[in-house]
Amino acid sequence: MSASRKALITGITGQDGSYLVEHLLDLDYEVHGIVRRSSSFNTARIDHLYHDPHEKGVRLFTHYGDLSDPVSLTHMIYELQPDEIYNLGAQSHVQVSFQIPEYTLDITGAGTLRVLDAVRESGSEARVYQAGSSEMYGASPPPQSEDTPFYPRSPYAISKLAAHWLAVNYREAYGMHVSNGILFNHESPRRGETFVTRKITRAVARIREGLQDKLYLGNLDAQRDWGYAPDFVRAMQMMLSQDEPADYVIATGEMHSVREFAVAAFEHAGLGDHNDYVEIDSRYFRPTEVDALRGDPSRAKAELGWEPEVSFDELVRIMVDADIAALEAQLQGKVTRYSHEGTG
Repeated sequence: MSASRKALITGITGQDGSYLVEHLLDLDYEVHGIVRRSSSFNTARIDHLYHDPHEKGVRLFTHYGDLSDPVSLTHMIYELQPDEIYNLGAQSHVQVSFQIPEYTLDITGAGTLRVLDAVRESGSEARVYQAGSSEMYGASPPPQSEDTPFYPRSPYAISKLAAHWLAVNYREAYGMHVSNGILFNHESPRRGETFVTRKITRAVARIREGLQDKLYLGNLDAQRDWGYAPDFVRAMQMMLSQDEPADYVIATGEMHSVREFAVAAFEHAGLGDHNDYVEIDSRYFRPTEVDALRGDPSRAKAELGWEPEVSFDELVRIMVDADIAALEAQLQGKVTRYSHEGTG
């Protein structure tokens, strides 16, 4: 891989963005990331990678920008002339999307339009990765492949579906190299604390230390195809390395319930029966539920040569161990939120 390849990432401070930065730097890319201006620090996931740009050999640079600002996007793409653009930025919490639907549609849906049109307007020949979601399948029964009809069940899913078809349209209308990655649930110790998997593993750590008594969850019977985020970001780069753009389901092909995840987490921490700690709170049920998602990654395996490396049980152990270690370090007054290795 040539050291001259340059990537631009929206959503660089998120879970996927941080792992993608690490992966691209390992491949000798020069990486640029768009960071939203905030009065509080919001770069914790990539702080261990950042160096003063005045230092020699620096290959990670951040720029202030926003998916709501098409002028800044066009200017940035024109100035940087990236070889690849990874559009990971979004309002990505499904439950929250019911509470702020207009904002979700603007950033997650129209934000993608702004990125694609900025590429077109700037005359860039960058290859574009658009981050899709298994939530677009919604009520369509599993297994879900690239040929499965979409049936979105939330403002977030509808926004991602709009972004998906915008990517297809710009690919067909303007000959742009745009690929949609339809990623099923992918987790890690860097997952946001309000997402159900991280909510479970963080609570397990706190209950283990006697800092919390109960864990309140919604639909324990919802079933998902859960993989490991670092595995999934490898697929993003693989897509943009193909001569021709295409859309790919990225998934493990296995399905487990929220209940199974909780059982595995409590057992791994040595806490016994999850029923002793878990309570159901109806506030966490969605107005329209997605019951079962299980991806069929056959095309990605055949055409990209991609395979997931971390199993469901390993994923649960990684997340539980990381939250236990992080909490122990915090109680000793020496923790940073995210470890260099990406397991804390």
